[in-house]
Amino acid sequence: MSTMNTHPLDEAIALTETAPGRYTARTHPAYANAVGPFGGVTAALLLNAALKHPQALGEPISQTVHFAAPINDDILQIDANPVRTNRSTQHWLVQAFQQGHLVAMCTAVFAVRRDTWSAVDARFPGNLPPPDQLSPLQWSKQPPFTHCYDLRYISGMVSLDQAMRDGPQEQPHAESSLWVRDEPPRALDFSSLASLCDVFFPRVFIRRQRWTPIGTVTMTSYFHADSQTLAQIGSAHVLGCARAQVYQNGFFDQSAEIWSADGELLATTHQMVYYKD
Repeated sequence: MSTMNTHPLDEAIALTETAPGRYTARTHPAYANAVGPFGGVTAALLLNAALKHPQALGEPISQTVHFAAPINDDILQIDANPVRTNRSTQHWLVQAFQQGHLVAMCTAVFAVRRDTWSAVDARFPGNLPPPDQLSPLQWSKQPPFTHCYDLRYISGMVSLDQAMRDGPQEQPHAESSLWVRDEPPRALDFSSLASLCDVFFPRVFIRRQRWTPIGTVTMTSYFHADSQTLAQIGSAHVLGCARAQVYQNGFFDQSAEIWSADGELLATTHQMVYYKD
C-alpha cells in the first residue's frame, strides 16, 4: 500500500544504503507481473541505484538490463559500481542478488551533455487522437502492474477476451501505438522513463492474439532527453510506438520509441524476448 504522499513507483525503487554503493530493496506488489515483478520496474530500480550513488556523473544516456533469473517477492541486495569514469562519460555495473544469487544486472552509461548541433531523423507519428479522446485500457486479464499505468491504446492491442470467444486471429504485424503515463500521475524522470520503456505488451501477444509464455532476456534503452526536458513534460501522457522484427527459434526482438506529445523523441528501446510455442 502507498502512503498518502508517496507514489507506488517511488516505493518500488526505494533503496536502503548499507555501505557505499551497496543497497537493499524490496519487490512491490503493485508492480507484479504474471511471474515475478514487471521488468520495467526492475530496470528503474537498477538505474536508481546508480542515480543515487554519490559518485554519479551527469545523467544516464543508456541502460542495458539482463534478466538473469526469476526474481522472488523478497529482499534484493544491489551493488552499484562506477567501473570507469572519464571526463564526460561514466560506465556502470549494477547487480541485484537474492539469497546470494545474481537475478538481474545492468550496464549503464552516464554522460555530461553539452550543447552541440542536433537533428532528428526519426519521424513523429502524426494525426493521432489525443489521450482525452481515448478510454483507458480495461481488460479482464490485465497483469497487476498495468494498473500502475494509464494505457490508452490507439492501435495494436491484444484482444484476448475476443480470442477466447472466437479463437485467435493472427495479425499481419505487431505494431502498436498508445498514450501512457504513470497511474496515479507522476512527474516524468529517468527512473519512470526507464520503466516506461518496458510497458509495451510482448509483440508475440499482438501478432498471434493469444497468450504465450514469455520472458524478456535483455533490454537496452537509450535516453535522448535530458532532465530539464523530462521536467517540462511533468505528468502528461507520452506516446509509445512499438513493433517487432523477427520471431524465430524461441526468441523475438521488439523495439519501441517514446515521444512527448509535442513530438520530441525521449527514448528508444530494444529487447530480446524468450517465448514458448
